[in-house]
Amino acid sequence: MTIRVLLADDQNLVRASFAMLVSSAGDMEVVAEAATGREAVALARSARADLVVMDVRMPDLDGIEATRLIAADEDLAGVKVLVLTTYETDENIVEALRAGASGFLVKDIRPAELLDAIRTVAAGESLLSPGPTSRLIARFLRAPNTATTSAVGGPSGLSERERQVLVLVARGLNNSEIADALGLSPLTAKTHVSRIMGKLGARDRAQLVIVAYESGLVIPGTV
Repeated sequence: MTIRVLLADDQNLVRASFAMLVSSAGDMEVVAEAATGREAVALARSARADLVVMDVRMPDLDGIEATRLIAADEDLAGVKVLVLTTYETDENIVEALRAGASGFLVKDIRPAELLDAIRTVAAGESLLSPGPTSRLIARFLRAPNTATTSAVGGPSGLSERERQVLVLVARGLNNSEIADALGLSPLTAKTHVSRIMGKLGARDRAQLVIVAYESGLVIPGTV
């Protein structure tokens, strides 16, 4: 299955470079390019994109607001957003995740990493690695956010095993790593994650991470 990619960035050279790279992959294609956030929102619908590679700083409407509009549109429920940032410590990262992004990339990543990231997010995973990324997210999620908690349920209704899985998701583990940590099969781990998303009404794993931190299930500084 070919991944339909929309590139949103106000710099022509950046878009052209990303377009050449994405087009070189046999399992994905660039279906549209946007220079502003409003264009990105409109093209996500008209071009039938599966995934948007979204820059944060753009004229007209920034990438965070564009992401929020895409995530709130029921007709675009299947569209994933991968946010671009100039610096890994950019505080906009957390706001982008709260807005509905499935992860983020730093612009100086290697070409192969961009392609892998697109595949990862398109498959329903999130780009939330352990270490500095998790600490950064924890730092800015200490205070509950009403927009997030009203849209996504808390973990009180989860079983003990599901709570264990949610903690590991928040620590950046993928399904195989979760399976190894809990002595499960990868398929069972994947099933647990899917059920947790269903119970919490989460779009993807990125929202699960937010729930884990905002509910206090994962304490900042423990990952």
